[in-house]
Formats: sequence, structure tokens, C-alpha cells
Amino acid sequence: MRQVINREGIREKLDITKIREKLLRACKDLEVNMVELESHIDSIYQVDITTKKIQESLINQAVSMTSFEESDWTYVAGRLLMMETEREVYHKRGFSYGQFGRTIKKLVELGVYDRRLLEYSDKELEELEKTIDISRDMLYDYAGSNMLVNRYLLKYDGIIYELPQEVFMCISMLLAINEENRVEIAKTFYDALSLKKISLATPILANLRVPRGNLSSCFITAMDDNIESIFYNVDTIAKISKNGGGVGLNISRIRGKNSTVNGYFNASGGVVPWVKIVNDTAVAVNQQGRRAGAVTVALDSWHIDIENFLELQTENGDQRGKAYDIYPQVVLSDLFMRRVEADLPWSLFDPYEVRKNYNVELCELYGEQFEKIYLDLENNTNIKLKKTIKARELFKEIMKVQIETGMPYIFFKDRANEGNHNSHKGMIGNGNLCMESFSNFSPSVNFNEESVGNKGIREVELGEVHTCNLVSLNLAELEQDEFEDIIYTAVRILDNTIDLTETPIKESDKHNKLYRTIGVGAMGLADYLAKEFMIYDESIEEIDKLFEEISIYTIKASALLAKERGRYLAFEGSKWDKGLFFNKDQKWYEKNSSFSEKWTEVFKLVKEYGLRNGELTAIAPNTSTSLLMGSTASVNPTFSRFYIEKNQKGAVPRVVKHLKDRAWFYPEFKNVDSKTYVKIMSRIGKWITQGVSMELIFDLNKDIKAKDIYETFLTAWKEGCKSVYYIRTIQRNTNIINEKEECESCSG
Repeated sequence: MRQVINREGIREKLDITKIREKLLRACKDLEVNMVELESHIDSIYQVDITTKKIQESLINQAVSMTSFEESDWTYVAGRLLMMETEREVYHKRGFSYGQFGRTIKKLVELGVYDRRLLEYSDKELEELEKTIDISRDMLYDYAGSNMLVNRYLLKYDGIIYELPQEVFMCISMLLAINEENRVEIAKTFYDALSLKKISLATPILANLRVPRGNLSSCFITAMDDNIESIFYNVDTIAKISKNGGGVGLNISRIRGKNSTVNGYFNASGGVVPWVKIVNDTAVAVNQQGRRAGAVTVALDSWHIDIENFLELQTENGDQRGKAYDIYPQVVLSDLFMRRVEADLPWSLFDPYEVRKNYNVELCELYGEQFEKIYLDLENNTNIKLKKTIKARELFKEIMKVQIETGMPYIFFKDRANEGNHNSHKGMIGNGNLCMESFSNFSPSVNFNEESVGNKGIREVELGEVHTCNLVSLNLAELEQDEFEDIIYTAVRILDNTIDLTETPIKESDKHNKLYRTIGVGAMGLADYLAKEFMIYDESIEEIDKLFEEISIYTIKASALLAKERGRYLAFEGSKWDKGLFFNKDQKWYEKNSSFSEKWTEVFKLVKEYGLRNGELTAIAPNTSTSLLMGSTASVNPTFSRFYIEKNQKGAVPRVVKHLKDRAWFYPEFKNVDSKTYVKIMSRIGKWITQGVSMELIFDLNKDIKAKDIYETFLTAWKEGCKSVYYIRTIQRNTNIINEKEECESCSG
């Protein structure tokens, strides 16, 4: 025995035997030599060292020993961190695992937990506690355990007051609280979450068990061209940001620079001044104190201000016209892309003049309707505020800015709306913050204010704000025979989430009720392929079939929920209702799909019961939560099989799941041909009701020319991709990627 000082300054005895027991538990079933870490204890012993310092030193030593050849040390470090967290919670809270009912009552009393957890009886809590498996704390590598402990475990007075398996069980209980057989369903949810088979988006994982937490990830709204709508949307953005959501904002209705205002020519300042206000709002109203609000601002490529819009984040030019804290997005039509390809002229217009002459909002049109009005506009001599440029030159400018800043994002409007199953109720104007989640949305209009006595009453005709809740299937942890059950669980989780969340704005509630939009996504595709001895860029047909099967099971799950709970309100008249799934009828699937029998069953279920959810799938980037899940991010190739990320808080090893025995089945992202990658994304995207968060990486150390980047974008459009997210470049003579901090909300 040796004496140490704990955090309270109380002298306690250091039991070397207990430390060795923890080391033994941390190294169990791993390919490491425990003696190497055990010998570190003597080297760090000091008379006044605390137990916590000893544990931290052992964790840091395990991290430092992690290498390509001995990657299991990262799991040792992760396990040690979990054990140290349990010890800390025990000392601060007074008890550890084994008193689940007491945990809930204590944290509700402290205001940490949602009071709805008390609706479960003591008998139900005892039953649920039997399901809690604390050995699942040992499933995490260091990157995962570090993220779970430091980002997601709730604190009271700055001190962690809950344990990982309590997190998953409490979330499961709330997800199941309105179920008839809530205990059994909570157990099902718990198994899926604690075994890392389903990954929750950050708002659900962080907020569900706290009082009044927002659970939705993605919101998209639109500004109308009047002062009331503009500042109503500023207020909307503030409310969403305050509650931790990511925002998409369409500004294509706003009149252009030098347009007419109240009969005065050249009076409008255009879109840039309003974008700057949105930028400052995002900074001022942070996401629950964690980070600045995150907003993508979208503008159609025909807008007269598009050139100024592209300069919002470049280093050159007038700094008064910059907005460095928003995420620009350009909305492109098929007509524009055809003119880019043919090197033809492109005309820019002022939306105010379009409304004045045609009584339409050009940004609300797509396909043939858009092209008819647009071509007429080009020939209309009454249009005063108009500019003609080369389509290809504008596209080159977009590409140039992307290489410099990583943005603007690109939204292929016609592609998205052609695939919209709810086109009977509206249109999709642009993508969300991570470019994977989108559905119908429209601005609120007809603002009116009246005085009644000493009260001012404001009225507005509510539009729709796209709202979506997200989870991801962790393909790294799933076997083929689990897919159907896990996908059904994922759909049920998200449908329940809609009824549990308190959305920050009324237009969001309206959208939820009308469409019940959900987004089942995926992560760990590269791990799944490596496990099956398949190489990412050589497996396009297998990937296509995988996501077709996922699509079948999500539709089936929603149809079975519709049988149980009723169909979504806007189902009647939708493409789903008309028997068109991804714009193809049942006969096409019976003739062309290798899953024809499964499709026949799904068509029958939808015809009989409808669907519970208007949108079903969306693949988020998952850059951060994939670390928590121990998988590769989203459906991308791995960035690197093994590397050490260093920051101010220390070093974190990043290791792919099957490094030891299948390392060479993981081609690194920078080595995958960009056009091949785009084609894989298009194959996945054709089975996704919303979109895929598609990133592109260009290694400037290679002989990459502007023509190569141009052809990659053209391939994305031609192959039917709906959007392009970040453009990341590896700078010359380095391995450094240009990045901008991204939205946590979609990281599910």
C-alpha cells in the first residue's frame, strides 16, 4: 500500500493490486502487453500524487503507445477513461451503477433530468435496471470514450453526474414513454444504442433527457422581400440557434442591389447587407453556449447579386461586404448546368422585377416551369435590371471560391425536386446546413399588427420550416441479418422523437404535423466493406444493392407504423400514394430489381396503410459522432487508416475498426478517384428520399487541374446527385486539409 491525496485533499491508500485489476480489465482480450503499461506505475509514483493523476497518466501512456502496429492501445486508453469516469462519479455523486432509480430521482431533483422520467414506476425502473449492461462501457476506443465523457455526459455544478449506460437507458425510456409496452420497447432501444448499432444525432443524444430540450437537427426557412419577413426570419434564426439547431435560409426572393424601393430607383442594397445581419445573429445567439449558431444562406444562380454573394468569404475585396461566419450555398438549375456545359450565356435578374412583370417568384419554380419563364425573361426588353455573363465563367468563379474557402455548397435544384415525393404540396428551394436534409418549405407571409386596448397583436400566415430529426445506422456494427429489425427500430425512434420534441418555432410544428419528416442515415460504410473484404472504389454495385435494401426496410417500417398509428397528413396525392417510389412504379421494380419480392410486399403495405413519414432517409456527414461510434464517417472512404490528431487538449489516436487484419481494404479518401466517388454517391443517393452529405477532397500535391475539378462537378450533376457539401483541399507539400468548423446538429 502507498498513500496518495485525492481531490478533496484526504489522504487515502493507493492499492497497487486494485490498479493492476483495472489494467487487467482494460487489456482483456486485446493484443497488448500489459507489463509495458504496468511498469509505468513505478515511474510516476510521487508522495503527493492523486489517484486521478495516476489514472490520467496511465491513460496518456496508453495513448502514446498507440501505433499502426499496436492499435489496441487506444482501446486500453478508452477503457481506462471509462473506469476513471465511473470512479469520479462515485466519489462526487455518492453512488455508481446499481442504483438506477436513485440516479433518476437525484438528477430530476437537481434539475438535470427531465421530470417525465419519474412517470416510470419503481417496478418498471427495477426491470429496466436489469437490462443495463455496464460491460458496454468497454466497447469504446479512446476517441469514442473521450467524446462521450467530455461532450455528452451531463454535469451538475461543473461536475459529471451521470454514467454512460444511464445515458442510453434514460434516452431509451423517454423515446418509449408514450408506447403501450414501454418497458420492452425501451429495452429494444437501449440495446440498439448501447451496442452502437444506431447513432443518435447530437440534439437527441445531448438534449433528450434534459428539460425542454430541442431534438430536431435541421431547419430550413425563407425570407420574403419585405422588412417584416426579413426580421421575422432573423428572430426565427435566433430561436433555432438558441436551441442548438442548424439553419438553412433561402434569400432568393430579396430584391437585388440597385433595385427599386418604394418607387425610388437604385435604392436597394441587395442581399449582402441582410446576409451580414444574419451572420451577426448567428454569432450573437450561440448554440446553448457551446458554439456560434450555424446558418447556410442560399441564393439562386440567376439572382442579380450572385457575383457579390460569391465574394462573401474571400479574402480580397471590401471587408464591409464580408460575412465569414455563415455558410454560403448556390442553387443551380439544370438549365444553368446545360449552359455551363455548352459554354453559353447566362442572364441574371432582379426578383422584384420578375414579380412585377410576371407575378411569380422565380425561386419557387423548377423544371419546365422555370425554363419557360426564364427564357421569356431573357427576351423581355422591359426588364431593366439585367446582366448577361458566360455561364461557364460564373461556374469557374464558384469553383475558384470553393478551392479557396471550401464553399459555397451546391444544390442541384431540379434533381432534388424531381425526386420529391411530396411535390403535390410544395417545392424544395435549397439544402440544409450539411446538404443532406431537405423537403418542402415556404416563407410566412401577410404580416399584420393591430392594437387592442393597451396590447399590440401581431398576426402572420404561417409558412413551413423544413424540420428533420436524424439517426444513423452504424454499418460498422451491423450484420446483414440485423438490418430489417434495426432499421425498424431506427424509424420508430425517430417517429417517437417528433412527438417528444419542443420545436422552437410554430412553422416547424406545422411542418412536423404535415410531413413527419425523418432522416435515417448511415455511417461506417468503409468499415462494412472492409469487414466483407471489399474495396470501397471497386464495390459500386454492392453499395448500390446495400442501400436499395436499406431503402426497402425504411419504407416498410414506416408503412407498418402507419398501420399502427396512421399515415402522415400530406400522404394523399403524394408520389407514395400514387405508387411511385423514387419515380418508378411497382412493375419497374419487379422487372429490374434483385429484391423484387421485397418491393412487391412494400408496395402492397403502402397501398393498404400509407406511410407514417413523408421523408425517410438522409445521410449526414457524421464527422464527430462517427468517432463516438468507432466507425468511419458517413458513407465516405476513410480519411486515414491511422493518425494522431493533436490539439490543445492533447493527442487522440484515430484508428479504423479493422486496421489489424484488413488495413488494405481501406483506400484513403485522397486516393479515391473523385469521379468514381461521385458515382458511388449517386448510386447511394438514388435510394435516399432526401440527400447525401457529399464532400469532395482534392489533393493539390497531385497533378490536379481546374479541368479535373470541373469534370467532377459535371459528373455529379449528370449522375443525379442533389447536392455537394464541403470542398476540402490538401495543400501543396503538406497533408493539411482546409476545413471550416461544421454543424454538430446533423452529426448523427
